[in-house]
Amino acid sequence: MSAQKIELCKTSDVMEGSAIKVETEGLELAVFNLNGAFYVTDDLCTHGPGSLSEGPISGDVVECDFHNGSFNIKTGEVVDPPCMIPIKTYKVVTEGETVFIEL
Repeated sequence: MSAQKIELCKTSDVMEGSAIKVETEGLELAVFNLNGAFYVTDDLCTHGPGSLSEGPISGDVVECDFHNGSFNIKTGEVVDPPCMIPIKTYKVVTEGETVFIEL
């Protein structure tokens, strides 16, 4: 059975070192551009109602703008409390100028 591929955005939609929020197929996602490589996580912080696409990014870490906990963008792992539960990450595929995730 092949993976389902969902189109999220164009590569030009996400400036380097930043993120955007994408809502599609019932998912709320944060699409990150780190040095030209794209990463996708759930947008909602696992600790509270913060939007990770709106949080500050330092290297490969995003800080939640609600309680200031942080996560590794590439792995989803918690970097700083009060967050304790990792965020979900997705397999990203870029084809030409388009960013997709595979489910």
